[in-house]
Amino acid sequence: MPRMSTEQSFDIDTLIRRLDTADAMPGAADLRARSYELLQPITGALVVDVGCGAGRAVAELTERGAKAVGVDASERMVAVARRRWPGADVRLADAYELPFGDGELAGYRADKVYHELDDPDRAAAEARRVLAPGGRVVLIGQDWDAFIIESADPALTRTIAQARSATIPAPRVARRYRNLLLDAGFADVTVEVRAAVFTGTAMLPMLEGLAEAAKTTGAVAGEQADAWIAEQTERARTDRMLLAVPLFVAAARRR
Repeated sequence: MPRMSTEQSFDIDTLIRRLDTADAMPGAADLRARSYELLQPITGALVVDVGCGAGRAVAELTERGAKAVGVDASERMVAVARRRWPGADVRLADAYELPFGDGELAGYRADKVYHELDDPDRAAAEARRVLAPGGRVVLIGQDWDAFIIESADPALTRTIAQARSATIPAPRVARRYRNLLLDAGFADVTVEVRAAVFTGTAMLPMLEGLAEAAKTTGAVAGEQADAWIAEQTERARTDRMLLAVPLFVAAARRR
């Protein structure tokens, strides 16, 4: 996968704001803590957070005693992480070519990353390469093809959600985490499923993004997208919005 840059089609600054919003949501800290628990890092163990974004997990893993390294394919993300967490080891690299030797790591974590990859199996193989025998891998991600959104027009909502899903390289990879890790040769694979439920205004920009993507791809007409956004905006204003997102957490051991 080519390294991402600020010149690509999406807005990195917007992505950073959305990730910050997601990190601040109720339950987000508990989910991160659960991923660290599954990673089982011991003091001084070398672990990597792949697609580390603004670097929060790198800092939190370091606080727990691990020797944490963050990698991200975006130069902008790396710069933000280094600014927010001075002294953190954050490097520019992508999930297909990690800057580590064979068997060098004790842990590998990737949160909200694999759905952005055009070849998740290759990334899983790279995870196995850099992990030592007994090393742990933890994958966290949402299923982009299973959003639940309350709306007065369920058919239009399905069309909008599916149109956005179609723009994601691997929208359903999270439901495939178990088989992905088994196929890559990992053992003791476990999977947990949680539902993130949002009812306030914080996730309204995400819903607007779904509709805008559907409009841009031609899946719905402009007036349909605008009407749907207006409905969701009103729902958010009157505390009647509901968005539920299934989150998969998979963990395994390197044989």
